[in-house]
Amino acid sequence: MEAQEYMEMALALAARGIGWTSPNPAVGAVVVNNGRVVGRGWHKACGGPHAEVFAIDEAGDRAEGGDIYVTLEPCNHTGKTPPCTEKILNAGIRRVFIAMEDPNPVASGGIARLRSQGVEVTCGILREKALAINEGFIKHVQTGLPFVIAKSAATLDGRTAASTGHSQWITGEKSRRHVHELRHAVDAILVGIGTVKADNPSLTCRLESGGKDPVRIVLDSHLTIDEQAKVLQLKSDSDTIIVCGKIPPEKSETARKKARLTAAGARVLEVPLKDNHVDLDRLMAILGEEKIQSILLEGGATLLKSALDAKIVDKFRIYIAPKLLTGDDGFPVTAGRGPLSMDEALTLSRVAVRHFDNDVMIEGYL
Repeated sequence: MEAQEYMEMALALAARGIGWTSPNPAVGAVVVNNGRVVGRGWHKACGGPHAEVFAIDEAGDRAEGGDIYVTLEPCNHTGKTPPCTEKILNAGIRRVFIAMEDPNPVASGGIARLRSQGVEVTCGILREKALAINEGFIKHVQTGLPFVIAKSAATLDGRTAASTGHSQWITGEKSRRHVHELRHAVDAILVGIGTVKADNPSLTCRLESGGKDPVRIVLDSHLTIDEQAKVLQLKSDSDTIIVCGKIPPEKSETARKKARLTAAGARVLEVPLKDNHVDLDRLMAILGEEKIQSILLEGGATLLKSALDAKIVDKFRIYIAPKLLTGDDGFPVTAGRGPLSMDEALTLSRVAVRHFDNDVMIEGYL
């Protein structure tokens, strides 16, 4: 096997940790000796052993004189776990192949440490694929802000719901399952109060194989949420955050409602308003400070337009179903006034297309 094939194996292992390791990155590792894979591992949970540790422990004595393929530069500091560089050195590994350097200055330095001890290090194998696995981690380390994925589903004529608001279901079962995989992968899901009032969603991850519920965030500028809404009634390990504007002292009933919501287990986060809506830039900064690295924006047309205008969206994903609502009275993907010419249209880069039965998913970066 070639180096890229071993790294593909390590990347597949890393993917198993997606959704479970945040705020740590998802990492996979493979130990090879004499052309045979003798150890595999991936980081399974924040605070637990790293991928290199699992792979080397599985390899045992067979790691000596061998190679290790790891999707992220081995850490070189003592945090919740010892440095992986020392694990590699103590195992007697001869060569280390790395997909990408660690952007975190606290944990980086592993390449230099290994080379200083005579280990041959090669970096950059399948780097782009490694970057894609940890794009939330990378953006958060570099900017302190979450990586935001905006998602929508529409008919061929660009409608997300009929004029009555009815939208179940535009897309097929496989597309909807894929959305739940994304909910598992991200740290949080963000919707507006309009979506909560119209659909009363649970905002949970419902995969047959299990999965993790994201933190549920509802933008509700004036705290009008129904206290019986599903998002407030669910038993889940993840939190529900209701984001509203600053509550002035004279708004005593709003303050009492905040107290009731808090007593029921929700968190009410007060954020300054901008043009009578929650300031999205300020909210992203707050969530970033709380180590929320990735957010799935599943709101309606108004929230999506606001997010795009605020330039907080990093990736846009849309599922298109082979259906036509016809007419001009359905709900559009985005609301409000758009640009006056195609020259001003937002253009996605690094576009990917996938099929889910008869549905087509298109995604790209902004």
